[in-house]
Order: sequence, then C-alpha cells, then structure tokens
Amino acid sequence: MQFEKLPAMEIIIHKRNSLFKIGCMDILPHILTLASGLIILILGANLLINGATTLAFRYGIPPVVVGLTVVALGTSLPEMGINLIASLEKASGITMGNIVGSNITNILLIIGLASIVKPIRVSRMVVKKEIPLSFLGTLLLIAMTMDPILDGTITPFLSRTEGLILLITFIGYIYFLAAFLERGKVDIPQYTGKFPSIQIATGIIGLMVGARMVVHGGVRIAEMSGMSQAFVGMFIIAIGTSLPELVTSVVAAYRGKHDIAIGNIAGSNIFNITLVLGISALIYPIEVHPLINRDLSFLLLATALFVIFYMTGRGYTISRREGIIFVTLYLFYLIYSLKMELSG
Repeated sequence: MQFEKLPAMEIIIHKRNSLFKIGCMDILPHILTLASGLIILILGANLLINGATTLAFRYGIPPVVVGLTVVALGTSLPEMGINLIASLEKASGITMGNIVGSNITNILLIIGLASIVKPIRVSRMVVKKEIPLSFLGTLLLIAMTMDPILDGTITPFLSRTEGLILLITFIGYIYFLAAFLERGKVDIPQYTGKFPSIQIATGIIGLMVGARMVVHGGVRIAEMSGMSQAFVGMFIIAIGTSLPELVTSVVAAYRGKHDIAIGNIAGSNIFNITLVLGISALIYPIEVHPLINRDLSFLLLATALFVIFYMTGRGYTISRREGIIFVTLYLFYLIYSLKMELSG
C-alpha cells in the first residue's frame, strides 16, 4: 500500500506500527551499536583531551596555546569524529543533522536545564562578544545553505568553497579567543595524567572507533525505520554527543561557575559550525536535506532568544522562567519533528 493514498493519520499509525515491529526484531543490534559507540566516543574524547593537555603543560607550552588547541576544542570532538566518518561515507543527513541538532540541544535543553538548576549570570565580555558571534555563525550557515550561487546547483549544498569560508571564519574566531585568553579571562585546567602519550593514542582510537559505530548504527536505524538520516542525526546522535556539555554546564551552574556554563555552550556552537562543518564540507560537499532547512530556522530562533534573554535580562542573567521556556520549546520541537517525520 502506498503512503500517498492514505490519510495523514493512517500514515502515522502505519509507520508507528512498522517502527514497533522493527524495534522488536532487527533494529535492536543497531541501537546497541549506536549507544555503545557514543560511550566509546565520549570516553575517547576525554582521554585525548586529558592526555594532550597534560603533555602540553609538561613541555612548557603556554596556557593560551593549550586553551586554543586542546581545551577549547574538547566539547566539539565527538561531533568532529562523527562528521569526519559521515563525510567519508557521504552520509550528508547525519553530517548536518548532528551539528544543527547539537547546537539546538546545547541552547534549549542544556542552558534551559542549567538555568532551572540555578539562574545563570555571566560576564559582560561573554555577553557582548561570544554569544553574538554564535548568532552570526548561525546566520552565516543559513546564508550558505539557502544560497546556491557558490554551489552552482539547484539543490542546496554546503560546498567545498563554503567549507573553506567557514574554516577562515574559524581562524578569525581563534584570534578573538587568543586575545580573550591572554587577558586572563579563562582558566585552563591543569591535568596531571601519568601516561599522556598512551591517553592520546587510546583517545584517538576510541574517538574513531566510537564515531564509526555511531554513524553505522545511525544510518542503519534510519534505513530500517524509514526515518531520515537528518532526523536520526538531529535527535538521537546530537543528544548523545551533547551529554558532556549537559553535565558540564549543569554542574557548573550549580556550583556558581556561570562563565563555564555559558562559555562551554557558546564556544561549542561556534566550533561546531565553523570548524566541524568546515572540515566536513572540504572532505565531501554536504547536501542539505529539506528537513534541515526547517531545523536551521529553528536554530536561528533559539540562538536569537539566547541573545535577547541575556541582553534584556537583569544583570546578564537567564532566569529559571526563561530556562523553563527553553526546555518547553525543545520538547515542543521534538514532538513536532517526530510527528512530521512519521507523517512525511
């Protein structure tokens, strides 16, 4: 029976029943592959960061360099690993869905939950510069995906040229971050691992093996369930890769380390768009799934609210009420996207 001949509600019921049957039979191994891959991925990223930072300090590398090359990249390593594998395997839906979904999750779910735990107030520097840069990065990405002039095609693509532009933007951000760190505004953790070289090697292996498992599991889940790769990347993989940011930001908010709670998210979103997508597009041009255009619009809305709440809040603070708005928006969007996916 063809879906197009069915009323919308029957399509949803048919797909839901199909998902249930598949879920009870063949799809479970791929869910376990994806979940195990996420665990290995996150553990590998942590080992790599700890080992690299320990080694850098041991050889007297200045803290500002460590912050730029190791610590600042830390929260984007899971997304980086997944996107490298997805680009090599030409899984464009996961490549874009992972980044857009991670950035939406970072703002609405993570900052929302963190501010519900404790209202978050940050420094004027982060509010005036880093948060607006996150907004501008989102605008740049939307402009690239909606304008085919650089691509020379009708179907929206993130081309290699646009990937190079994103990387150049990333370098500009690094210069900004270097000046920020040199003024002593960011604390660089001093890791003290005993075997940093082993940590680095193990971390790289874990990162690549975990990313391969996540991409393979995600693609198979999409194929077997009838869901798009973009949806799987947006809501399954993206939430998994955002777990480190969730824990970091919620704990930081509870302990009153507000700059860490927010800087962690704003920096991660900028790195995801400029560095991770830039490299991914250079490896292989990224086709923009129609679902992603809608999600990019929602990301722009979330980022704009992020800026507005901080600019208009008392003392650069996101209150518990605004945190509840963020989490509610995320849940609404999750339900809406699931309904659209089932009926699409």
